[in-house]
Amino acid sequence: MDDAVGEVEALAARDGVVVAVGTNGEIDAYRGSETRVIDLEGRLATPGFTEGHGHFTGIGRSLLNIDLRAARSWDEVVEIIRAEAAEREPGDWILGWGWHQEKWDTPVAPAVEGYPVHDALSAAVPDNPVLLKHAAGSHAGIVNARVLDIAGIDDSTPDPPGGTILRHPDGRATGVLRETAYSLALRAYDDAMDRLDNVELERFARREIELANEECLTKGVTTMHDAGSSFDDVERFRRMYDEGRLDVRLWVMLNESNEELAKKMASFRTVGAAGGHLTVRAIKRVADGALGTHGAWLLEPYEDHDSVGLPTTPVESLRETARLAREHDYQLCIHAIGDRANREVLDVFEEAYAGDADLRWRIEHAQHLSLDDIPRFGELGVIASMQGVHCTSDAPWVPRRLGDRRAEEGAYVWRKLMESGATIVNGTDAPVEDVDPIANFISTVTRRDRHGNVFYGDQAMTRMESLASMTTNAAYAAFEEDTQGKLIPGMLADIVVLSQDILTVDENALAATRVEHTIVGGKLLYSAE
Repeated sequence: MDDAVGEVEALAARDGVVVAVGTNGEIDAYRGSETRVIDLEGRLATPGFTEGHGHFTGIGRSLLNIDLRAARSWDEVVEIIRAEAAEREPGDWILGWGWHQEKWDTPVAPAVEGYPVHDALSAAVPDNPVLLKHAAGSHAGIVNARVLDIAGIDDSTPDPPGGTILRHPDGRATGVLRETAYSLALRAYDDAMDRLDNVELERFARREIELANEECLTKGVTTMHDAGSSFDDVERFRRMYDEGRLDVRLWVMLNESNEELAKKMASFRTVGAAGGHLTVRAIKRVADGALGTHGAWLLEPYEDHDSVGLPTTPVESLRETARLAREHDYQLCIHAIGDRANREVLDVFEEAYAGDADLRWRIEHAQHLSLDDIPRFGELGVIASMQGVHCTSDAPWVPRRLGDRRAEEGAYVWRKLMESGATIVNGTDAPVEDVDPIANFISTVTRRDRHGNVFYGDQAMTRMESLASMTTNAAYAAFEEDTQGKLIPGMLADIVVLSQDILTVDENALAATRVEHTIVGGKLLYSAE
């Protein structure tokens, strides 16, 4: 991934760092009696993949919960949860995730605004609290009557600021909770978890981290940009690195209130701790909701919904976060999906930058942009942290939300952003999508959805651009370009070996690519054999 070096036959690494690259003959001189030699046999080795926007503990949590992404109907979801409840004690919480009404084979009925209602779920599982997270993540979910009761949500409960309790025309709650309203259900679950003793809570938390670590290594992910962790999470990461139970490198965005940040952020700022594995120098904020749940904040109303979405964090609060970030030398990373949210965040950034072009602040997602705002990314030096696989996953229904004109002009416009001079980082938003860089790579170079349709193919990346978005660009976006993203002498020996050359293989064969080896700091941590 270095233009001056290009592609080489072999490399040598020692003490976690690349020491030489070149021909097989040149690198043979570095072999010793204890050298581990991997013969690529024609396969491709690249810098280890960086997951540019994922939720590390969320990946582990999702592996402990019920995966509903493959369900093709609401009836199927209900049956999956009914079967799970039969194996549980009454009163046990049942958690699921990944359902998306737009991806089902047939529209759900009965429905409100296209979403299911809780009646069938509540009838099937009356004795267990059920909380099912939408595929958009914590932007929405559906709960059964038991959770509505526990959370104190009834016909008279007002919508919280920045959220919606979706209701029948007669005012009854459907069980679908959007944005901050979903937090009411999460709070009820957290209250139940708080009644567990500290030993049990710690066991759950550490198991989530262990599962996420294993999952990342099997997918060739050697570094993750963790999109929102608490102070407690960071402390737990430190302990597990010290114990040798965590291998993936983490670049962490803190997700704490402005008040808590002001108290603690100076002492938590960390660069390259745990032998270069842990960096904490970014803050995460959320400006709006998700497009799939009509929560993305738009300049003009949705085509299929009588609203413009909604902001989830007041702009004044974002300005205060920006002030804290500048004061303490943190990067600021703000989730913005709708064009209005992106414009507001760009305004906050422009005000805070004050002519400083190398803060490398980031907009996470940048999914739908106004034509007027696209050039501002390059002009300001704002990183566009995007998710290629979201484009192809969402493609079948995006035009319904935005209309063809807005979708073509501003939805997932990778090439327009690159032409503005912006740096694009690629991620999956795992566990919203699988933490699979190969699927992400395919999405960014083909823009082909699961039905085989191409979503505005003029915005596709080349294969090298896509690979850079998961390696060199990601390193730059984290101020780590001097240690990561390239396999040249002096760089960390973070390497992934693939079953075939994704830069040259036929497009139709890309999906057959598998991770053969994952190496972090010169240590072989995963092999497919």
